[in-house]
Amino acid sequence: MPAADGFVRFAADRVRNASPSPTVAVSDKARKLKAAGIDVVDLGGGDPDFITPAHIRRAAIDAMNAGDTHYVASNGIPALRTAIAHKLANDNGIHVEPNGVLVTPGGKQALFSAAMAFVQPGVDVLVLDSSWVSYVPMIELAGGNAVRIELDPDDGFTVHKETLEAAITPATRVILVNSPNNPTGRVLRAEELEAIRSLALEHDLLVWSDEIYEKIVYGDARHVSLASLPGMAERTLTFNGFSKAYAMTGWRLGYVAGPTPLIAEIAKVHSHSVTCATSFVQVGGVAALEGDQGIIGEMVAAWDRRRQLVTDGLNAVNGLRVAPIEGAFYAFVDGRETGLDDVALAGRLLDEAHVAVVPGSAFGDAGTGHIRLSFATSDEALSTAIQRIGSMLGSRT
Repeated sequence: MPAADGFVRFAADRVRNASPSPTVAVSDKARKLKAAGIDVVDLGGGDPDFITPAHIRRAAIDAMNAGDTHYVASNGIPALRTAIAHKLANDNGIHVEPNGVLVTPGGKQALFSAAMAFVQPGVDVLVLDSSWVSYVPMIELAGGNAVRIELDPDDGFTVHKETLEAAITPATRVILVNSPNNPTGRVLRAEELEAIRSLALEHDLLVWSDEIYEKIVYGDARHVSLASLPGMAERTLTFNGFSKAYAMTGWRLGYVAGPTPLIAEIAKVHSHSVTCATSFVQVGGVAALEGDQGIIGEMVAAWDRRRQLVTDGLNAVNGLRVAPIEGAFYAFVDGRETGLDDVALAGRLLDEAHVAVVPGSAFGDAGTGHIRLSFATSDEALSTAIQRIGSMLGSRT
C-alpha cells in the first residue's frame, strides 16, 4: 500500500504552490520551544491579551443554555445584521440595509469568500504592500493575480496616486486596502484616501476595505471608511469583525458589508462552504455592538502605553528604528542598519534572545529588512523582550 504522502501529488497546483501563514508558523515554533521548557516571549501573533468582556460572554452562554445551538440563517441572524447596519451608519457613515451585511466565521473568511466570488484567472487585484500575509494567497487560491504595489518605507509607506496608476493593467478589477494597517501601523490620511477614490472611479474598480483595526488608533490619527466617500458606496466592500476591538479572536466572528447585489454573490460561496457563523456566537456579537463600548477605550489606552514602551525601548537599540505607530497594535521595526536581512534577524532573535517576531519580507518585498512584533501583550512581556533584544544587539550610542 503506497504511503499516504505520495498522494500529495494529486493536490491542486494552486494549493501546493501556496505557502502556509508565516505569522502562524512563527507562533507554532514559539509554542514548541515553550513546550521544550524554553522561556520564549512570543510577539509574533495578533491576539489581544484581554479576555472578552463579561456581558458578551454572558449573552452567548445564555443563548447556548436556552437551546440556541442550531443552524441559523446563512447570512446571519437578523438581530446581528441589523446591529451591524446601525453600527456602520453611526460610526462609519456607511449606509447599507441589513440585507447588505453577510456575517461570517471571522473577517478572514469574509475576505476569502469575496475572493472566491469575484476573482478568477485573468483578474488582477492590486495589493498595497507591506500587507497582511493572507491577502495574496487568498487571491491566488481563487485563481487571480495579485499585483503588489511596493510602498516605500523611507517615505513612510505613503500611498501616491502615480504609484497606483503605474500598477493598473487592463485586467485590474479590484484594489485591496487595509487601514489601520497590519503590519505597518499606518492610518491612511485624507489625501491618500482621495488617491484611492479617484483611481477607483477613473478605472471603474471594486474596492475592498479591510477595517478590522478601525477602533485602534492613536494620537491625532483618525479612521475614515472608504465607502463613506463620494461615489464609493456602490463599489466598496467593507470587511470588519469582532476579533480586535472586542478581544474576540477565538470566537471567529466577522462580516462584509456593501451593495446588496455584491453581497448576494459572496453569499453563494458562504452558503456552500461554511453555511453560517455559529449561532450563539452571533448573539454575543449583538451584545458587543449594543452594549457598553468602554472596554474598547480601556484596551486602546493600554495598547497606547505599550506602543510608547516599544517605540522608546527599541529606538534605543543598536540598528533598530521604529517609525510613529498610528494604529493597530504592531511595530514594524526597521532593522536594515543591523546588517542582517529580516529572516536572519528574526531567526537570531528567536534562537538567541528567545523573542519571537515575524520577518518583514513575509508581508511583501516592501517589508524587507523589517521585523513585525505585536504589542498586544503585557507590559512585563514587552519589557522583557526589549531587554533581551537590547542585550543581543547592544544599545545605540
